[in-house]
Order: sequence, then structure tokens, then C-alpha cells
Amino acid sequence: MSEIVLINVTGEDRPGITAALTEILARYRVPILDIGQSTIHNSLTLGLLVELPRDGSACPVFKDLLFRAHGMGLDIRFTPIDADDYEGWVREQGQPRHIITLLGRQIDAEHLAQISAVVAELGLNVDHIVRLTGRISRRDRRPHPLASVELSVRGAVENLADLHGALLALGQVMDVDVSVQEDDIFRRNRRLVCFDMDSTLIQTEVIDELAAVAGVGAEVAAITEAAMRGELDFQESFRRRMALLKGLDESVLAGVAERLPITDGADRLIATLKRLGYRIAILSGGFTYFAEHLQRRFGIDEVFANRLEFRDGKLTGEVSGEIVDGARKAALLREIAAREGIRLEQVIAVGDGANDLPMLSIAGLGIAFHAKPFVTRQARHSIATVGLDGILYLLGMRDRDVAMLVEI
Repeated sequence: MSEIVLINVTGEDRPGITAALTEILARYRVPILDIGQSTIHNSLTLGLLVELPRDGSACPVFKDLLFRAHGMGLDIRFTPIDADDYEGWVREQGQPRHIITLLGRQIDAEHLAQISAVVAELGLNVDHIVRLTGRISRRDRRPHPLASVELSVRGAVENLADLHGALLALGQVMDVDVSVQEDDIFRRNRRLVCFDMDSTLIQTEVIDELAAVAGVGAEVAAITEAAMRGELDFQESFRRRMALLKGLDESVLAGVAERLPITDGADRLIATLKRLGYRIAILSGGFTYFAEHLQRRFGIDEVFANRLEFRDGKLTGEVSGEIVDGARKAALLREIAAREGIRLEQVIAVGDGANDLPMLSIAGLGIAFHAKPFVTRQARHSIATVGLDGILYLLGMRDRDVAMLVEI
């Protein structure tokens, strides 16, 4: 007969603690059923779940562990575990798991209290909490651009949409982004990312920039806004706006391209993804001229957008080929994934407008980025408080991981 004992060790962290304690268990051939360790500010918490004989022969194990822990200045506690409780814990290992990521300029106790309360109300249990962003100096008072914390939760979710909706609403009130993802193999194996361009990779709508030069800015901007809110069919709105640009001189395009405002975090995000071997594409309802400009700047693999048509150096008010609307973006995403042998669950799609919803809905990780409320409500994930590099934390990356990639 044997009994199961949980050994809890706490104290100041330093090299050799785990080695010293497990060496004793190894000497007595004690089976370790589970192990976990965490350290916060040099304070160690180590847990060992072990199986010991009931015949009294375990006494030397306890004695040696106590002496070794005392000699190292550690506190150690032994807790017997009921056999039925242990078996119930084993059965729970098949329960669904989800990752909840908090992302914002600052995350404090109120954010964690509110989020964890929602988790508890839904009958879920928090297994792990990890800070993804770097440590914060209390002497250097410069504002920190990002803060991210990841919670791993366990338990059945009857309706994932309800959980997402509750956390999304809470995030909007607290001015943080909250993402919920299934903790499955695909989350750890994304391979393709497809970006919208206008108001996603760049902080403007190129067609509005062209309209400003042509002197029809207000008219085009009004149509653009209606389309982004989903009030107008994209193709109809696109043709209306293009007609207003008829006669614009081709020479102005170069200047507009050079002035494109790059979205905060785009450089860091794309450089990191490229280092990791991601395939990167732009799927845009904008124009190839500007998408190809970004392609050269970032080293993007593929570009699909609308090709402007010119006659005698002037815009005709038309585009050549099929218009890239929402349906076309989704079709292109599928085509690229199929060609690369990538499952849709391994695809990330990022966009801000109604015409991005089709591709956001089929991608494994579809992110509405600083999107209109109409789009945010329908997307499964959204980022509204930080830049594009916030996506790295949704992938579970830590600041130190990203820093290491930059050094390679």
C-alpha cells in the first residue's frame, strides 16, 4: 500500500534547490507524480506530488528532506492527498483548456480581479498566470508601451461566444484588450498571417489620401466611413470613390506612398514573424502600388490588391481585374493556405473594416484591429488599446523571446 503526499517548498530562490531535493527522492526511488515551480522576485514556490509507502519506511525520506530544506533556509510542508481526490484530479486532465490574454498599456489588480471573477462565475479554474511583458523598473518612470498577462484556465465552456462576449465587454469598460483562445496544438503552430493594409498596416486610408490631393477628400471620406461601418456594399462604395478620382495625375502616387504613416508596432511584429519563418501576405481592398511599397519596406511575401488603371498619365477612375472585396480576401486566404499546405487553424488574419470580416471569420486567429464597433462585435478577437505588436502576446510570446530573436 502507498499514499500520495504533496510536498510544498518555499523560500529564497537560488541554484541547486530542485537538484538537492529531487536527489533525495531519487536515492529512495520515490515516484514523482507531478511537479511545478514558480519564482517571483527571487521567492521560490516548488510543489512535488509523490507516492510513498505506508509501512513506515517513508520516515527517512521525510527526515532527509526536512534536514536538507532546513540547511538551505527553506520551509517545507507535507500534505497527505486522499486517493479518491487524486483520481478525480487525474480525470480532470482531459478537460478543455483556454488561454485568456490581457493586453493594454497597463494591467493592475482591478483588471485581474474583474477578469478572474468572470472566470470563476463560469465555473472555470485558473491553472497558471504568466506575465508576458518584461519587468518594470520603479526608478525609470518612462511610460511602458505594453503590458500583457496570460491566464491558462481549465473547465468546460458551454458557450465560448458567451465567455468571449463577457470578457470583451469587461475589457471595453476597463480599457484593456481581452482575448480567449482554445489551448490546442494549432495555437502554438500558426504559420501564415494575412494583413489588411489601410487602417491596419498603415494609419490611413490611401484612397482618402489620393482624394485629398484631388480635392474631393470630404466626399470620398464620407463614402469610406459608410463602407467601413458596413452600411454600404464594398464594391459599390469602391466604384463611387474611384469615379471621384478620375483625372488625378499618376505622378502624385509616389509622394503619397512616401508619406504613408506606418502603424505603431508593425515593424516589431513583422520582423519577429519573419524571423520565425511565418509567411506574410497583404490582402487589401486598396491599391497594389502602395501595397507593393510596403512589401519592399517589410519584405512581405505576397500582395493582393486592386490595380489602378491609367490613361495618358491620368487615373481613369477604374481598376483592372477583379475588385478585392471581403469575399475575395477570404478566397485568397484559403488559396494561399492551401498552396502552402497550411490549415486554416494555423492562419492569422488582421483587419479593421467590414470587408475584413469574411477572412477574420475563417482564420484560426482573426483579429479586429482598432476596428469599428460593428466589426469588433462580430470578430472573435480584437485589439484596440495597443499597436500591432500586441499580436505577439496573443501568440504567447514573451518580451525576452522577442529580444532573443532580434539578437539572432
